[in-house]
Amino acid sequence: MASKVIYSTIRRTLTKPHGAVSRRHHLSTAAAATTTATAVDNYNDKSGIVMKGVRISGRPLYLDMQSTTPLDPRVFDAINASSIYDYGNPHSRTHLYGWEAENAVEVARNQVAKLIGASPKEIVFLSGATEANNTAVKGVMHFYKEKKKHVITTQTEHKCVLDSCRHLEQEGFEVTYLPVKTDGLVDVEMLREAIRPDTGLVSVMAVNNEIGVVQPMEEIGRICKEHKIPFHTDAAQAIGKIPVDVEKWNVSLMSMSGHKIYGPKGVGALYVRRRPRIRLEPLMNGGGQERGLRSGTLSTQQVVGFGVACELAMKEMEYDEQWIKRLQERLLNGVREKLDGVVVNGSMENRYVGNLNLSFAYVEGESLLMGLKEVAVSSGSACTSASLEPSYVLRALGVDEDMAHTSIRFGIGRFTTEEEIDKAIELTVKQVEKLREMSPLYEMVKEGIDIKNIQWSQH
Repeated sequence: MASKVIYSTIRRTLTKPHGAVSRRHHLSTAAAATTTATAVDNYNDKSGIVMKGVRISGRPLYLDMQSTTPLDPRVFDAINASSIYDYGNPHSRTHLYGWEAENAVEVARNQVAKLIGASPKEIVFLSGATEANNTAVKGVMHFYKEKKKHVITTQTEHKCVLDSCRHLEQEGFEVTYLPVKTDGLVDVEMLREAIRPDTGLVSVMAVNNEIGVVQPMEEIGRICKEHKIPFHTDAAQAIGKIPVDVEKWNVSLMSMSGHKIYGPKGVGALYVRRRPRIRLEPLMNGGGQERGLRSGTLSTQQVVGFGVACELAMKEMEYDEQWIKRLQERLLNGVREKLDGVVVNGSMENRYVGNLNLSFAYVEGESLLMGLKEVAVSSGSACTSASLEPSYVLRALGVDEDMAHTSIRFGIGRFTTEEEIDKAIELTVKQVEKLREMSPLYEMVKEGIDIKNIQWSQH
């Protein structure tokens, strides 16, 4: 009953851009916090919330969609229904309960496949994109280890791909880590030149999780096809957000995740091409489920939720893109109207609109992030956020260390509202101005001093 009450309070009608017909949109609890009287009262309540030693006046605005997305209530409903009715083991082939669960899994498999233009037989369910990336990178190279010893990837890949490649290096494989241009895009000619006779895999992320740039997937796929090299892509940040077609991209393997598209955590998929067939060695052994590539009993409810999330993403992608683009422009213009020294990291032309990575000159990065405690944002990937080092992705773009330290990633999504964006602008501008008032470097810049040409003396 409590969950029904919660979800009944977070529904709101949003109007489509450009005068299109309005439709119902479910808001996350964070979005609801900016629109209900109760939330406003909580915001003004000085007692607030204390967690991990940090006091905030209420639940913060959620703008960290690249880290994870809120569960779509329609996905929640599907998972609940499946939990009640599909409780059989989907691998039990001798009775009705197993058949029902198996059918639910196969419906989801079709939903995932349809989103990326694949055959359901090419979809392997597993725990998420990290496992999918490990399975693809290690699995292919282990299978072809007698003939293929070389992998090509980029310096800006997700850490699980980079760590998988380093693991292969320890086993005697060789890896080429391609640099990227200042806009974050890979140089396809440099990729072509890096190919060797013993190259067994090319792995390039479709949409970067930190800066949102979209790589030239069709060109990369074409080069790999010409040289008959398997092409793997981490598409966790791409599916359901930009059009994805495995045939147009010529990908051989594609990693996907449920919780990046308003689905449940703990479930993902690996697309494995059947024609021409891609062979790979499984990471684990057991009952031989998922065509022998991923043993273990599937979590039917998570798989069902992932499938429904893919179906919704396919139906609503165009509207989501229009809405999110509108909010991204509102956020960027609102910040730039009130602040100078704001830099967008990564290409603006080849970019997923829901990712806006900004650097703010003349402020201390950690202080900026801590000062924005009423806005849930990130300084980079949640998978590497324990490190105080500047983002390796931004350093690969050639961003100066001081600017890399001040980067904030704003993640905008399906349930983000204009009120949240306006509040985020207000709080960001306020905090940057506050920090710049304490910055002697900013004072020198305002006085016309070129601080890059100053020769600092040591005492």
